[in-house]
Amino acid sequence: MKSQRNLFFRPDTIFGACQGMADDLGISPLFIRIPLASLILVSPELALGIYAALCVVVLASRMLFPVRKAEVAVAAPAAVVAAPVEAANEERELAAAA
Repeated sequence: MKSQRNLFFRPDTIFGACQGMADDLGISPLFIRIPLASLILVSPELALGIYAALCVVVLASRMLFPVRKAEVAVAAPAAVVAAPVEAANEERELAAAA
């Protein structure tokens, strides 16, 4: 998983609305950026309004549902270690039975 830096201060985004929405949906940010950029050619006011709405939605989702880093960091290694131990125990039981 990528680091959860503040989207507003990243150098590769403007306000991070497309990146944040893509992270929330689990898709590539290009799927949001390309239609939004093409909409600027048709109606710049509508495109800016949609982008402003995306900013509000992403901000609200980050404020209401913050990522808990401590639980993710602790839970991941335990799951990785448990699988080889269980596999080794099953192999021992099969070897003992044979």
